[in-house]
Amino acid sequence: MMQLRRADLAQATIAPLYLLAGVIHITRPDLFMRIMPSALPHPLAIIMLTGAAEIAGAAGLFVPRTRAIAGAALALYAVCVYPANILHAVHDLSTGTGLGWAYHYPRLFAQPFICWWALTAGGLTNRTGHRGP
Repeated sequence: MMQLRRADLAQATIAPLYLLAGVIHITRPDLFMRIMPSALPHPLAIIMLTGAAEIAGAAGLFVPRTRAIAGAALALYAVCVYPANILHAVHDLSTGTGLGWAYHYPRLFAQPFICWWALTAGGLTNRTGHRGP
């Protein structure tokens, strides 16, 4: 019986989530317009490009030649969108018009795990500098 590797499990679970997020970015950009930092130019273009990046990253996890770079790119993406996640939480929690603490608290604190999960899916967390005998 073939043993399921941790990287394979991470790939099979995170890729569909990034794929879904990418499709939502492209098909419903209005959902993301209010959480875009006002200092960023061309928010619609950024939303569309981030959706395309999520889809490309998810697909890249299934191509052996691009798996590592896709995992690293998705982890970096999670870091880069963190300010928008914070802005989203502040807006929702200060106005009481959006999602509450039950969504935002775990979402904000899960970001390091999401980065690790993407790196694991890319096969990047199994590598060590140690060379055994």
